[in-house]
Amino acid sequence: MSYEGQTAYVTGGASGIARALTTMLVEKGIKVYIADINKQGAESVAQELNNKAGSRMVSAVGVDVTDWDSQVAGFEEAIKALGGRIDYVYPIAGIAEVSWLPNRPKQEGFVKPNLSVWDIDGTGVMYTCALAVQQFRRQEPNKFGFRGKIAAVSSVRGLYSVPSMPIYCAAKFGVVGFVRSFGKHLPKEQITLNAMCPAIVKTGINIGRSDWYDKAESLNLIVKMESLLNAFGSLLGSSGVSGECFEFPPGKIDNPQGWILKPQNEYTTPESEVHVRYSDSQFAHQHDPVD
Repeated sequence: MSYEGQTAYVTGGASGIARALTTMLVEKGIKVYIADINKQGAESVAQELNNKAGSRMVSAVGVDVTDWDSQVAGFEEAIKALGGRIDYVYPIAGIAEVSWLPNRPKQEGFVKPNLSVWDIDGTGVMYTCALAVQQFRRQEPNKFGFRGKIAAVSSVRGLYSVPSMPIYCAAKFGVVGFVRSFGKHLPKEQITLNAMCPAIVKTGINIGRSDWYDKAESLNLIVKMESLLNAFGSLLGSSGVSGECFEFPPGKIDNPQGWILKPQNEYTTPESEVHVRYSDSQFAHQHDPVD
């Protein structure tokens, strides 16, 4: 299927999953604007892919995803450069767990917590999604019938808690909750929202241990990048999937592509489901667009 003429905005595009995704999108004929705090790295990726494509398919901008004004500036630059329209937005920029409190607290006073992981992996994603939804609502549906699509990256640690990764899990669980809720609200506006929840992928993300990937591989915990790209690809074009979390678990599963749509938790009682439906009916108006 041809996606020529379509456009995308990717955060964290200088490395890892975002870089691999950008490469795939360009191969499918989609023009991409990558945003990364490492502007030099992003520009290097853009130059490499443009040279390979033989035309200007990728542009780069320096963006700090934790800063709203920085995100707005980068997104506005992308909209202008891409002809006033963005079809796909991918909030992917992220970091691994770091200590949020001192291990040996002072006897007196209090230390401000380090919430950089939350700021990047949680707030940063929400900022990018906020920009995307506002832009999509201004756009007419494209040839596939959609105003725009968002595919964020969460983690299996957004589905299963890890005791030693509290802030990372909090951020990733937050992305999952956001996608499963708002992702079911948006389709009536011809907008979709989904999340990728991979286990360990060889991305080069700094986790502070040089043997991290080697040990994970020996335990059969590595997920193939190809599996993520297949899932991202399945959401392009006419796919109407929304509000779903694609889990990429280690080990063998039935789907040879390496992912499953992770079901939501079952309701404990019938009244639990009624409570959810009732709450939705009471708050839906806050999120509907008003002319």
